[in-house]
Amino acid sequence: MKFIDEAIIKVQAGAGGNGCLSFRREKFIPFGGPDGGNGGTGGSAYLIADENINTLADFRYQRHFHAQQGENGRGRLQAGKSGEDLYIHVPVGTEAWEADTGDLFGDLTRPQQTLLIAKGGARGLGNACFKSSTNRAPRRITKGKPGEELALRLELKLLADVGLLGLPNAGKSTFIRQVSAANPKVADYPFTTLYPHLGVVNIASDRSFVMADIPGIIEGAAQGAGLGIRFLKHLSRTRLLLHIIDVVPADPAIDPVINAFTIQKELQQFNPALAQREQWLVLNKIDLIPSLDQAAYYQKIRTCLAWQKPIYQISALTGKGCQLLTHAIMQYLEKHKSN
Repeated sequence: MKFIDEAIIKVQAGAGGNGCLSFRREKFIPFGGPDGGNGGTGGSAYLIADENINTLADFRYQRHFHAQQGENGRGRLQAGKSGEDLYIHVPVGTEAWEADTGDLFGDLTRPQQTLLIAKGGARGLGNACFKSSTNRAPRRITKGKPGEELALRLELKLLADVGLLGLPNAGKSTFIRQVSAANPKVADYPFTTLYPHLGVVNIASDRSFVMADIPGIIEGAAQGAGLGIRFLKHLSRTRLLLHIIDVVPADPAIDPVINAFTIQKELQQFNPALAQREQWLVLNKIDLIPSLDQAAYYQKIRTCLAWQKPIYQISALTGKGCQLLTHAIMQYLEKHKSN
């Protein structure tokens, strides 16, 4: 299924039912009086977070949603039935923005969490409600009110503990395949990953975390080049970023240090707050560097980048260093649990 992370929908809550104008007319009861019932309340519209949905793809086919209207009141003081509420199922991690104003309507981050987005219209009153000692035969009723109507922009941001950053072909997809059950496509050409992937990394029976892999970022991404900038928003909920660097690029003229600076620049331009998040450097494909040269190369990278945070060396293809890295990630997440 194609990954869709944005959608525009229009939602209409149900209108309230009208009140009824009626008088009781039965044999041998000459003064029956007014007996018009009230209308029913219109159904409201809600968003509900569903853990069984992964994308917003369904909203390509249905963009208009209408809650049920309330029924009109009837004679003999019979009230109309209220309209049923409408529940629109969206993935966990969906943000709802009001399309016209750009204001954030709400954020659904927990399974089964609900968000009221359009309130149903109020019911109309029947003429029985207007009976009084001075007006025993009222002919007054009120009509039901229309339900709220609005356009929403839904935006999905994946819920993950760890996010992977890097240029195309840095080895992000190979790494997430190595440490989790995720199965993103891996090939020897750029932009193999076209949409985000989530993988659950199990450390022990009761210890695990979720990792997100997004398409590679290239220079100029903040101005719209490539694919990765579109999906960088999926890293906004993560607590740790892993910046994966290919230490042996296919083109020998490419300097891995320059590649690292490229990612940092694009991240800063996209979202300065995201650029300040805890970030570790992961040097990938170290199996292609002679063992005697690895320590010197490691120190060169750290010095050139003036990197003060953790650096790990792995081979995502062979699995070397991956277990050490995932255990360190687990310890960091447990130590820095969100309140």
